[in-house]
Amino acid sequence: MYDYGFFSYESKDEFLDRSREFWNPDKTDFWQDAGVDLVIDRREGYFFWDMAGRRLVDLHLNGGTYNLGHRNPELIATLEQAMQRFDIGNHHFPALARTALAEALVKTCAPNMRRVVYGAGGGEATDIAIKTARHTRQRRKIVSIVKGYHGHTGLAVSAGDDRFSKLFLADRPDEFVQVPFNDLDAMEAALRGGDVAAVLLETIPATYGFPLPEPGYLQGVKRLCERFGALYIADEVQTGLMRTGEMWGISKAGVEPDIMVIGKGITGGMYPISCVVLSEECSAWLKEDGFGHISTGGGAELGCVVALKVLEICGRPEVRSMVHYISDRFGRGLRAIQELYPDWFVGIRQDGVVMGLEFEHPEGAKLVMRRLYENGVWAIFSTLDPRVLQFKPGLLLGPDLVDEVLDRTGVAIGRALADARGPDRRAVLR
Repeated sequence: MYDYGFFSYESKDEFLDRSREFWNPDKTDFWQDAGVDLVIDRREGYFFWDMAGRRLVDLHLNGGTYNLGHRNPELIATLEQAMQRFDIGNHHFPALARTALAEALVKTCAPNMRRVVYGAGGGEATDIAIKTARHTRQRRKIVSIVKGYHGHTGLAVSAGDDRFSKLFLADRPDEFVQVPFNDLDAMEAALRGGDVAAVLLETIPATYGFPLPEPGYLQGVKRLCERFGALYIADEVQTGLMRTGEMWGISKAGVEPDIMVIGKGITGGMYPISCVVLSEECSAWLKEDGFGHISTGGGAELGCVVALKVLEICGRPEVRSMVHYISDRFGRGLRAIQELYPDWFVGIRQDGVVMGLEFEHPEGAKLVMRRLYENGVWAIFSTLDPRVLQFKPGLLLGPDLVDEVLDRTGVAIGRALADARGPDRRAVLR
């Protein structure tokens, strides 16, 4: 019997049956068929435990949600303290915590940023950004990249890969144009007509496997936006909050966006909110009709208080130093592993603790993911490029755990190579 106080299950198999029946049958079966029988139970720091009691090191972090670790003690204490005074608040009225967080966020951003609008998740924040751009420019067209990803809500899913948009008949090629990443000529061709409201761009595209922007690319996109009157929307959901070694990846690139989207790690997984930071020009609708976007749970005051603590932690000098240490240690360790398997482990994409490991196999990252899972580490393949493993250490990962992860990763990569070359590789990839 697994008794969680609020609910209970007789066994793991019984739980999985209920998951298929009442939650998501395809997703439940996908992981079982992939040999990943994970059901997350207890979680603490950079570890979580399966229902069966097996410990794993979390290098997925739910897309960076747990940058500061699962159930970070400082964030728990902050949330508990906030609950003595606040709840989610009322979206119609000026809100104490919402305003305090907006002021703190603006101070961390480029000088052109002025105001913050809130959502409950990253997809909603992307929707707000697109609506804002359309209002500001009075144009409908949005340009994003091929195999980009910005969430699953109405406008956000239309801007992403058609893997998700076509499922819900949300693909709109007349309004949402996609161009290849790192191709400034294609970007210029898309913008040349002068009918684009905004370019929506992840600073380093996550679901595409973290391909790094070529030198000058992001700056070139910004110049093209200025030349053709389009706005620049920076999606910082997975590259913000010190993951590149600076508070915002787009700031590290030296680009001032017009709109910036923030989500996931902003509350450390404790109380979900998302944020859209706007320039003075782009925030004009907040003066014209402040009721233009309403979100009952968006910017919940409990989440805002926790987010203030997240910003404070991420901004500490010792955290910045820790990120640089972790980045350097993993970079050197991964290169040493790569030297052992140069024809198999063919690429390391890294900016800070944003990392993608590339393998010479169309689904190589799935093979490595499975062997890592067996070896006590959880990292996930890139949905839109399964050759690449998303490898995302937390900001506070201790030196001993860094070395442990590197040891386990080296073993898993070697075993995955044997799987790729073995006679039963079809079964491994099922």
